[in-house]
Amino acid sequence: MRAALIAVLLGLATASVAAELDRTPVEAVTVNGEKVRLFPNGRWEYVDAARAVAARQAAARYPENQVRPEGAQGGLFGVGRTIMPGDKDYNRGSLNPKLH
Repeated sequence: MRAALIAVLLGLATASVAAELDRTPVEAVTVNGEKVRLFPNGRWEYVDAARAVAARQAAARYPENQVRPEGAQGGLFGVGRTIMPGDKDYNRGSLNPKLH
């Protein structure tokens, strides 16, 4: 019991430290001398707005970047139908009559 309490307290302490981490992007320079912005989640983008737009358009052509929008439902692990907001089946709930 005491070990479980210590484990829970240790987990809460590390979670509070992680919540206070600095999450602002860092500006860096590539080997080619182009300025980029590095984000804590691993993403990056060009600082120059025109170059950033061109890079986003180029990245949008790749199928691995064409994922389901955040507001959509369904499509578990890339399998099945993705239901967009505004569709008649969006957020319809369970089809089980016992739950209505």
